[in-house]
Amino acid sequence: MNIYSIVLTDQAEKDLSGIYEYIAYTLHEKHNARKQLDRIKEAIQCLDTMPERHRRYDKGIWKKRNTHFFSVDNYTIFYTVANSTQTVSVIRIMYSRRNVDDQLLRHTDY
Repeated sequence: MNIYSIVLTDQAEKDLSGIYEYIAYTLHEKHNARKQLDRIKEAIQCLDTMPERHRRYDKGIWKKRNTHFFSVDNYTIFYTVANSTQTVSVIRIMYSRRNVDDQLLRHTDY
């Protein structure tokens, strides 16, 4: 079984920080914020094996980039798979009820 390396883009790191800050400081739930980040990070780590098991995001440029996605609670994780280097790159982590297409188009630097 192949083991893939997992990399978070700068944008994905910002997304995680934003999620934590919103839950911890806006909602005043620091404990819940930490638990949410733990669940997201744990799910991301599971991408080290069989990362293509999740659905592809078949819209626009993301289809050509082999972008996949899955949900953890109320958040959607978008990532690409490079089989040649056995690398998974997490590109975005977004609240599921946002306009996903719009948010992905705003950040095309990955």
